[in-house]
Amino acid sequence: MSNLNYKHLHYFWVVAHEGSMTRAAERLGVAVQTISGQLSLLERNLGKALFVSQGRGLALSDAGRTALTYADQIFQLGEALRETVQNSDSGHALRLRTGISDGIPKLLAYRLLASVLAMPEDVRLICSEGGFEPLLGELALHHLDLVLTDRPAPVGGNLKVFSTNLGEFAAGLFGSTALVERYGPGYPESLNGAPLFLPTRQNALRGQIDRWIETIGIQPRIIGEFQDSALLTTFGRAGLGLFPAPLALIDQIAEQLAARPLGEMAGVSEQIYAISNERRIRHPAIEVLCSSSPTLPNK
Repeated sequence: MSNLNYKHLHYFWVVAHEGSMTRAAERLGVAVQTISGQLSLLERNLGKALFVSQGRGLALSDAGRTALTYADQIFQLGEALRETVQNSDSGHALRLRTGISDGIPKLLAYRLLASVLAMPEDVRLICSEGGFEPLLGELALHHLDLVLTDRPAPVGGNLKVFSTNLGEFAAGLFGSTALVERYGPGYPESLNGAPLFLPTRQNALRGQIDRWIETIGIQPRIIGEFQDSALLTTFGRAGLGLFPAPLALIDQIAEQLAARPLGEMAGVSEQIYAISNERRIRHPAIEVLCSSSPTLPNK
């Protein structure tokens, strides 16, 4: 077997993550025939077929899954090497590209990422928001170093990632002073007919809230459902309805949203996970985030 051609391996790596030669060709800016030829040379070099046909697309063979594990590590280490050398020579900040799931309270994400900003190194956070699946896709393509979300990554499949639970934070209902004074007496039974802003059913917190409402036997008036937690709290700040948020953020919510806590929702809590790519040498900022204790009390 001749020496491994890393250009061929890179083409394989992109096809494996994109799921088709056509999408890989668009991403790399080359012809489909070029990628097909390079993959054939790589398979001939390795002596194994790396893909099998699956409908109109491609699926990894057993050998392909093994190759992808090593390719992920090779290109992640290459990116880490490039950034480390560039930063050491130019004095640039260590970058942490973070995707924040729509459903996570942004105040909570900020407090959790504070440990990264407190590092002695010069760190630059590059944050983007989005849905759970799109963010995992960006992580798989190595456009992100980390995803903060309300659930762990699915088990199995080709995506090799670590899911680290950063904390569990008890949730309560918040609202304007007028709403808290109106619905506070007799809480939580007083919530019959109360206006509520809730996350959509794609949010892991929503199922817990629905079960809590059913257990108490109340019928609040749901006047809005939001995928984006920031938009939810913006509507809550206007005083039009009550909204859920972590009780650990009472002071921040009072200061920034002019809202007061109405009461705890027993058994309802925010689970926050940090999902990062599996690698032999992990990003130092991710190590700090995942190894440090949460900066907020859990409950």
